[in-house]
Amino acid sequence: MSRYRLQPTPAQEAALLEHCGHARFVWNLSVEQHEHWKPGRKSAPGFAEQCRQLTEARAENEWLRAGSIIVQQQALKDFAQAMSNFFAGTHRRPSWRKRGQGEGFRIVAVKPGDVRRLSRNVGEIKIPKVGLVRFRWSRAVPQGVKSFRITRDRAGRWHVAFAAVPEPIPASGTGETVGVDRGVAVSAALSTGQMLNVPGLRDSEKARLLRLLRKLARAERGSNRRGKVKAAIARLKARETDRRKDWVEKISTGLARRFDVIAVEDLKISGMTRSARGTIAEPGRNVRQKAGLNRGILTAGWGRLVERLEHKAPGRIVKINPAYTSQRCSACGVVDRKARESQADFRCRSCGYACNADVNAARNIAHAAGHAVSARGGTPLRGPVNREPQRDLLLVR
Repeated sequence: MSRYRLQPTPAQEAALLEHCGHARFVWNLSVEQHEHWKPGRKSAPGFAEQCRQLTEARAENEWLRAGSIIVQQQALKDFAQAMSNFFAGTHRRPSWRKRGQGEGFRIVAVKPGDVRRLSRNVGEIKIPKVGLVRFRWSRAVPQGVKSFRITRDRAGRWHVAFAAVPEPIPASGTGETVGVDRGVAVSAALSTGQMLNVPGLRDSEKARLLRLLRKLARAERGSNRRGKVKAAIARLKARETDRRKDWVEKISTGLARRFDVIAVEDLKISGMTRSARGTIAEPGRNVRQKAGLNRGILTAGWGRLVERLEHKAPGRIVKINPAYTSQRCSACGVVDRKARESQADFRCRSCGYACNADVNAARNIAHAAGHAVSARGGTPLRGPVNREPQRDLLLVR
């Protein structure tokens, strides 16, 4: 998705919020229909049946009929896709949408004249029932786009994202392999010795966030003061998120351009960040410490970094079993749990090799990737060149 900052007028923003409300209403009705289903009852309606029901609902309700049919139908299509992802086991079950969270809608059947450039940094896009809305032309808009999505974050910023699959970044052709070790203290350590950290909020911003959280705790629920404080907190959080996304994009692009093979650990992040709270009958232990670790893992952007690497360098990402990568010496291969003297120091008691613990783990990852790549005599770019003899071909008839 190529995302751009939308710049609507107050009247246009009100119309966009109305579209978001219609999409949210249709989505929640779909969730309610599927929540009503139980074993023994008739199956919940599918996308085609829901479209027929939407037509009847628009005929009976003037406020719904005043909205865009494209926005409402695409909300049904998004829900159908979400249910397909749930049954495939790749996503969670679709849940209720709340006002102010995850606001947005999709527009399809975009014509060539619906998106045009006005000046060097300004463009405009045609949205049904809203008109021409300006957006910041920060980079070239993909050619031949057929759909786009309008979103609004918690900080109140509007964005337009065009659906287009970018071309992958070509390999450098040097045959180099790099290992990437993801951590909390060091966001990403490379086997080359380079250590990278996600930029977060500055000290002054952290102090301001703490003051705002205290002010939020004192504010009365439903008051205007509480709404203003929540908006200020959302702007600070959005600033931190933007910096993390920008860091991920730059690092992933640099790795895809510099190296032919990129090795990472095959981490189950959803399981690693699961809460340790437990139940009333069996409460968890060290809950606050585990919650802090979970926040550190999510703040480091582990999953997004690998996801963007797979987008930009498809077929060149090797996932390695993470077992013993932090305990094995990258020089002699001896596994010793006491070799890691601290979070940052690694010293092998067998050969005396010493270096940063995260860099040592990254070199183990790169070494394991080299064995995985060359086991059959090929690289991910060329494919295997050695194959075991096929039994059927050796049979003499």
